[in-house]
Amino acid sequence: MRNNEIRILIADDHPLFRFGLQALLDAEAGMVVAGEATSGAEAVAMATSLQPDVILMDINMPELNGLEATRSILADNPDANILVLTMFDDDTVFAAIRAGARGYLLKGSEGEETLRAIRAVAGGEAIFSPNIAARLMQHFANEPQTGAAPPFPDLTPRELEVLGLIAQGLTNNAIAEKLVLSPKTVRNQVSTIFSKLQVANRAEAIVRAREAGLG
Repeated sequence: MRNNEIRILIADDHPLFRFGLQALLDAEAGMVVAGEATSGAEAVAMATSLQPDVILMDINMPELNGLEATRSILADNPDANILVLTMFDDDTVFAAIRAGARGYLLKGSEGEETLRAIRAVAGGEAIFSPNIAARLMQHFANEPQTGAAPPFPDLTPRELEVLGLIAQGLTNNAIAEKLVLSPKTVRNQVSTIFSKLQVANRAEAIVRAREAGLG
């Protein structure tokens, strides 16, 4: 973020929706629309040229769909913060997470919820709208649990504990407070966990952890 402003790229092929988002963001202090893309290919190009703090990505777009654009953007810049903003209230969320999106929000969400999600994603957190989060929890609750070896044997007991708290949705600062650790120590441990799990971001780590029964 530059000058404490969150610079946002809107990627959506519906002019009226882009107009509504532009109006919402223009009225919010600390948020600036850096650009608007009307296709997946434009989103990829503008993500490279503008280097926004957050990309609001629609799924159904011409040339490249949002998932393909997300994968392409993250291949060039693994630190890109992509928040999927779509009408799809279905299992597309799993594809979005696998593509590397940090969050998944429905277009019918309230304005304040959208603003909170943008701030969370800009800060490196994973965020999902409530009904999508419920779908994720239901999915993991229905996953068969094996009684085999403990998950993630490469992780130390402390790293496993931190991963469990990540899976519960806690931020780094909340984890630091809960475990009585410095935020820097937690950041280092989270980075090590991501490396050991070979995941690109917090959302992917949450999926891996919950599939293993953590959180």
